[in-house]
Amino acid sequence: MASRLQLPDDDSVVLRVTHANVKSFSADVRFSLEMTVESVKEKLWKKCGTAVDSMVLELYDDAGSKVCDLSDATRPFGFYSPQDGYRLHIIDLDPSSVTSGGWLEDTSLVEKYTISEDAYNKLDNNFRKFKEKMVSQNPMAKENKLSENYMEDLCANIKVGDRCEVEPGEKRGIVKFVGRAEALGPGFWVGIQYDEPLGKHDGTVKGKRYFDCPPQHGVMLRPDKVKVGDYPERDPFEEDEEI
Repeated sequence: MASRLQLPDDDSVVLRVTHANVKSFSADVRFSLEMTVESVKEKLWKKCGTAVDSMVLELYDDAGSKVCDLSDATRPFGFYSPQDGYRLHIIDLDPSSVTSGGWLEDTSLVEKYTISEDAYNKLDNNFRKFKEKMVSQNPMAKENKLSENYMEDLCANIKVGDRCEVEPGEKRGIVKFVGRAEALGPGFWVGIQYDEPLGKHDGTVKGKRYFDCPPQHGVMLRPDKVKVGDYPERDPFEEDEEI
C-alpha cells in the first residue's frame, strides 16, 4: 500500500493563496513538499501578516472543493498531497490581528488626524512657513520646478507587466503603472506591486487609484529606481537552505 508521504520527482508545487480577512489578497506561491506545515505558515506570515500561532490553513482542489485542514504543523506539506493549481486558504483566529476588521482594505475605518486652517497657521513651525522662507531666500526656486516630462525617457523600456527589481533594497515585483501621477508631482512615475508586503498602499495614492494590488504591496517610484528584466519571485525557503 502506497504511503501518502511519498513525494513526486518534482518536490514543489505552486498554489493560489487566499485570505479570509483580506478579500483582495491573492497570490501564486511556490512551496516545497518537504517543508513542514509550520514552515509553510512562517512563509505565509511574511506575505500576509497573520501570526503563525493564529493561522489555520485549508486546502482546496482546482474545482473549489475542500480537500482537508492542514492540522498537524509537524507534518511535511507533501503529506496532504497538494497539487499545482490547488488553493491554500488562510484563516486568522486572532480577533486583534492586523488583518481583522477590514481596515487593511477599507481606509475609511482608519481615524484621520485633522487640524483647522487657523490652528495650522498659528504653529510656530510648519511646512508652509518653511517653504515661504526658502522661496524668499531663493527667488529662483519657483523657476526650477520639474517639467511635466521629467524622466519620461527612462520609461521607454518599462512596460506594465514587466518583472522588475527596485533599488535600493533589491525588492522585486511587477510593473503595474507607468505614466504621470499629478498627485505625487510633475513628471513620470512607475507603480510597482512587490512580491512581499513591503509596500505602502494598494495602488491608491492620495485618494486616486493608479493600479490594483494587495494591501501593503504597492509603491510609486521614479523610473530611475526601477530595473526591468528577468527578476523572478524569490523563494524564502530556498534562500534559507543556502550555506
